[in-house]
Amino acid sequence: MTADAKVARPTMWQSIAQAVASWRTASVSLLSFASGLPLGLVWIAIPDWMRSIDVDIRIVGLFTLAQAPWTFKLIWAPFMDRYAPPFLGRRRGWALIAQIVLSLLILLLAGVGDHPETPWVVAALALAIAFASASQDIAIDAYAVEVLKRDEQGAVVGARIAAYRAAMYVAGGLSITLAGATSWPLTNVLLAAVFLPMMIVTWKAPPPPDTLIQPKTLSDAVWKPFLEFLARHRALEILAFVFLYKIADNLADGLLRPFLFDMGYSTFDRGFSLATIGLLGIVGGTFVGGLWTNVIGLGNALWLFGFLQIFSNIGYVFVARAETHQLLMYGALSFEKFTTGLGTGAFSVLLLRMTHKRFSATQYALFSSLFSLPRIVSGPIAGFTVDAVGWEMFFWASIVAGIPGLLMLQRFSPLGTREPEFSVEAPRSLAPLSTAALTTRGVLGAAAGFLCAMLSSALLSALKAARGDGMFDYAAAVESVLQPNGIADWLSLLGFVIFGAVIGLATAAIVAARHGAGRTADTD
Repeated sequence: MTADAKVARPTMWQSIAQAVASWRTASVSLLSFASGLPLGLVWIAIPDWMRSIDVDIRIVGLFTLAQAPWTFKLIWAPFMDRYAPPFLGRRRGWALIAQIVLSLLILLLAGVGDHPETPWVVAALALAIAFASASQDIAIDAYAVEVLKRDEQGAVVGARIAAYRAAMYVAGGLSITLAGATSWPLTNVLLAAVFLPMMIVTWKAPPPPDTLIQPKTLSDAVWKPFLEFLARHRALEILAFVFLYKIADNLADGLLRPFLFDMGYSTFDRGFSLATIGLLGIVGGTFVGGLWTNVIGLGNALWLFGFLQIFSNIGYVFVARAETHQLLMYGALSFEKFTTGLGTGAFSVLLLRMTHKRFSATQYALFSSLFSLPRIVSGPIAGFTVDAVGWEMFFWASIVAGIPGLLMLQRFSPLGTREPEFSVEAPRSLAPLSTAALTTRGVLGAAAGFLCAMLSSALLSALKAARGDGMFDYAAAVESVLQPNGIADWLSLLGFVIFGAVIGLATAAIVAARHGAGRTADTD
């Protein structure tokens, strides 16, 4: 046994002490509060505010489009990797600029929001706030990757998410209450002022190590973060695991509000369970999950919490079977949300470990966008599945859907492995492929993706028909999918084509990386 192995692992309380005692970990946690404020304002407070001053509900609905920059932040993340402001470095410098812009934009809201004739000005400001906030997130996430030590990551993950959620509550819930007692202009001024102490934290936060090599060109900043990951050993298996690990709880959460409505629960029951019990469960679970990941090791945490988050969906099976029963529903939902938080805590540590520090802004933005993909696609999948088989069978299917994630985990982190490694594969003598060869592989990948989506949709259609007349006719269902009859059918077919195109592009990128693209001799 080596000397390192004999060192006692920290307990959960020691991990908490580490997160509090270090200014490095405390500053990372506090900066997450600055990340959560704009999201709560744009996502929750501004739509409520606009409706309260009688803005047309159709226009209020369009305000949700202002959230787009958080989804597409990957586009300008390479620019923030390549270039640095003249002060505070790449990470803290960009974060400080974003915070100054956010404070000024929120102040501008104070002058226009009470006028119903100016909703488009408010919408433009909301979009600008979202863009500045997404830029701040890029910088803060990259700063966390670069500055945290491995044994600090678990403790900080829980603290970061707790701070983020608290900020969302302040900007999205508390601000609505405060505006009702005073006014929205005053509330906006106070929210803008909150960024002043956040700027001080950014200024005083310890700088990342100066040994990291900055990308030499913008092209390097754009492509190498992707190719560096794709060149890693078992990159495809890791990507499959990333998609499948959270699919069970993402499916369960995708249509939770409609599920509770269909089961006959009141508006109060739905609101209290999701907004209060659910929030406390996720925050508490994430905090505990991050801390225990540090104690028991990332590999063990992924296994333990992965099993719990899959198994927890059985509570919804009982809710679907039973008559309306508040305590049963509250218990099932709190258990599922807590275990979801546990899995999220371990998963967030995995995200930090997988990010290459040289490309931390772009690669973390890539991973965070990629990891949110199951949450995005789970709604449509859940809707089609529930329509085909009903709620009880859907939740049984969601449990089964989580098993492949654990099987993929076994591939790169076998059961009992404390700390999985994500090494870069040694260069091999693989000749670069021609453009034609890459295109051929991309087209084959696109065809496979299209067929997979189309055949899955046909299977659900056949199952739905079987529920009605007792006959399972898969061939007829396939024929129906390939012969669209209305706008909904054509949109579904378009969705299959888009899915295939995405799979084709991913296939070409992976093959290119395997044949030497993006390999460099410099490391950090």
